[in-house]
Amino acid sequence: MILDDKLLDEVTARAKTSERLRMNFNLHDSLDAKAQRLLNALEPGTVLPVHRHPHTDETYVILRGRFDVIFCDEHGRQTQRFALDPLKGVYGIHVPKGQWHTLEVLESGTVLFEVKDGPYAPLAPEDMVR
Repeated sequence: MILDDKLLDEVTARAKTSERLRMNFNLHDSLDAKAQRLLNALEPGTVLPVHRHPHTDETYVILRGRFDVIFCDEHGRQTQRFALDPLKGVYGIHVPKGQWHTLEVLESGTVLFEVKDGPYAPLAPEDMVR
C-alpha cells in the first residue's frame, strides 16, 4: 500500500464529514495486532478528551497540517505543550505510557501517522479526565 496524497485526501474527506471530525485508517490487520499502526485524519474542533494509555507508549508523526500535543496532570491541567508543524521542522512526538495528554488540531487537513502497542484496548473510564 502506498501512503500518498490520494489516500490522505480520502481519509481527510471522511474526517470532515464525520460527527467527531476525525477518521482513522488502520494499517494493521486486526485490532489484536501487536503493533497498532494507523493514519489519523483530524479537523479543527475535534474533541479528544485528556487521557492516558497505561500499558503502551504512543508515537505521532505528522504527515501534513499542524497540531499541538498537550501533556496534562491527572486533573487535566496543562503541564507542557508541543507544536507539531512540518513547515517548522517539528515532525513528531513520543508520548510515554501513562502520560496524560490530548491534542488540539490547528489546521484543516491535518493527518498524522500513529503507532502504539496492541492489541487495541478502548480507554477505560479511569484513563480519561472527566
